[in-house]
Amino acid sequence: MAGPLLIADVPWLLYRAFFSLPKSIVDGDGRPVNALLGTVNAFLTVLAERPARAVVACFGSERAAYRVRLYPPYHAHREPMPAELGAQWTQAPALLQSLAWTVCDAGELEADDAMFSHARAEAQAGGRALLLTGDRDLFGAVGQRISIVELAKGRVAGEIGPAQVRERYGIGPELVPDFIALRGDPSDGLPGAPGVGAKTAAELLSRHGSLEGVLDAAARPVRAAREMRPRIADALRENAEQLRAFKEIATLQPIDVEPPADRATDLLAGARSARELGMNRLAGRLEQLASSRSA
Repeated sequence: MAGPLLIADVPWLLYRAFFSLPKSIVDGDGRPVNALLGTVNAFLTVLAERPARAVVACFGSERAAYRVRLYPPYHAHREPMPAELGAQWTQAPALLQSLAWTVCDAGELEADDAMFSHARAEAQAGGRALLLTGDRDLFGAVGQRISIVELAKGRVAGEIGPAQVRERYGIGPELVPDFIALRGDPSDGLPGAPGVGAKTAAELLSRHGSLEGVLDAAARPVRAAREMRPRIADALRENAEQLRAFKEIATLQPIDVEPPADRATDLLAGARSARELGMNRLAGRLEQLASSRSA
């Protein structure tokens, strides 16, 4: 089967759907299934426009323990998972597996790490990977064979490759962890270097090549006075170790994975699982797609 490997950030999809779709979308017992519906529909939207050779649905820890050790406030600002979302979270793996999609759990690491690992394995095997995520950490995984697919309302808005990362951030994908360390990432609770925004972070990295190069320049008074504002140099010196920790947090971690075999989506099996969950509208859509495929 031709096509890329589609690799999806299921936690992001579940949260996205739960908070964007009405809670009135329920099963036969009146329990919300909006997160499950929105998640499967997002997969189907991408597959309709970007047929894939197979699909990997990634899960993982909400807060990798090593990242919390490096910076205890990491993700600490996030509200606890709502119980109605938690119930759907536990149902998601079986529903996704029923569609013949591979479910990969990163264990103590995060879904991002599983996605990065599958994308890298696919690229090394000579294939192409599409990442379905809204997490900016995955910009660091982008390469010639790996891109991020962007969703708009009911359609694919485009893909983010190396050129698009440079357009957005002013640096290449290989410097995304360095960029996040300097600029910060509010979604992860990382403050970055005081007084350093996106433009300054990109300028510093373009000039000095890496976070270590930036910190080395800041630590040399004569060079720092010539190449950066005093307030920025002071902030970099005073926060150097924390900035190194931020980079380590933002660096995607590899896990051992094998590229899955080519596998078409099993629409009818997915429809049966959807009906068992009381998701009759989704079941009907899957059955209609199966009928169109066989016509």
